[in-house]
Amino acid sequence: MEGLLHALSFGLAYFFVVLLALVLLLNIPGLPANWLVLVLVGIWQFVHPQPGELDIWFWVMAVGLAVLGEVLETGVQVIKARRHGSSKAGTVAGMIGAIAGAVVFAPFLLGVGALLGALFGAWLGCLLMELVRGRPLRQSLDAAFGTMMGRFLGTVCKCGVGGAIVALTARRIWPEPPSSLPLPPDMLPSVPPAEAGQVVIRLGQLFC
Repeated sequence: MEGLLHALSFGLAYFFVVLLALVLLLNIPGLPANWLVLVLVGIWQFVHPQPGELDIWFWVMAVGLAVLGEVLETGVQVIKARRHGSSKAGTVAGMIGAIAGAVVFAPFLLGVGALLGALFGAWLGCLLMELVRGRPLRQSLDAAFGTMMGRFLGTVCKCGVGGAIVALTARRIWPEPPSSLPLPPDMLPSVPPAEAGQVVIRLGQLFC
């Protein structure tokens, strides 16, 4: 019975961790996937409570990581775009274009289209905005490239932080191995009679 309960707990934890990993993919179109992960973890704690499993320090670290992911995503995009000469309007247009591109291309290439669409949308959105503002084509292309790379690196950083949240969660909710499970007779350790006799003699010499 103990082994059956452990197998059930392991299956539920495994399924939940896989679900959290899949939710992280929503970071690609710019959705708040890391926060959604925390919501799901909160539901897990409510439905499947275990004392000391998800304590206050877990939530402090998890929420801190989620905030760090948002800061990194936005900061990397802005810094990279600015280094390539993008204006504030161009950077914002690139962010909006990234979301639109990810949504439009998400159904293609088994979800990979969302990433490609986000990058293309960031590039196109920034390029069009810079051209509308009257900047030369060469400068607009350079700014669009910086915005696109900033989007890519920001998404990578945010997904990496989300992976850390999932790993932290998995470590806390993973079921402990059962304290003792009966072993089948063929798995029980066997000691040849000759070796057993030698062990008894040595123990007698040790204690006598």
